[in-house]
Amino acid sequence: MEEKQPIKTEEPSKEDEPQQKETLTHLSLEAESKAEPPENQKKLSDKDMVATKIQAWWRGTLVRRALLHAALSACIIQCWWRLILSKILEKRRRAALEAFSQEEWAAVTLQSQARMWRIRRRYCQVLNAVRIIQAYWRCRSCASRGFIKGQYRVTANQLHLQLEILLGSGPCIVTECIPLAIKE
Repeated sequence: MEEKQPIKTEEPSKEDEPQQKETLTHLSLEAESKAEPPENQKKLSDKDMVATKIQAWWRGTLVRRALLHAALSACIIQCWWRLILSKILEKRRRAALEAFSQEEWAAVTLQSQARMWRIRRRYCQVLNAVRIIQAYWRCRSCASRGFIKGQYRVTANQLHLQLEILLGSGPCIVTECIPLAIKE
């Protein structure tokens, strides 16, 4: 710690000097030598202080630049990574949607095929029953009344006629060619 001495406004006389020397102790001399550097050292320390302040400002500026550059680089990397993640998520969503739609379409197709198969099976059963009933009634009507079936074809001067008559036991087929009288 520094001890402050009162500043005297008068110049000490020669008689007072020995008295002052006696009052000063060894500790106070060391404190005075450290407390008040010579003027040359004081000027250098002012220059050193200014240089230190300039160096501190410059180093701070460099550190701030480096931190700003690092922060901007990190921001750029984060933006890029977020963009990549959003693209990956979009691809996953699209793949999930396509898979869902394919599964949905497959389910709809299977349901449609199953319904068609059931309805067709029922239709075939009904058709088979109709054929059985028709065959029964046709046989019954043939046996009682007979059945006539025929075809004809007209050419330039003839009529071709083919008849099939069903009577109980077996068919009777009649084929005729009738000439047509054409006026010339």
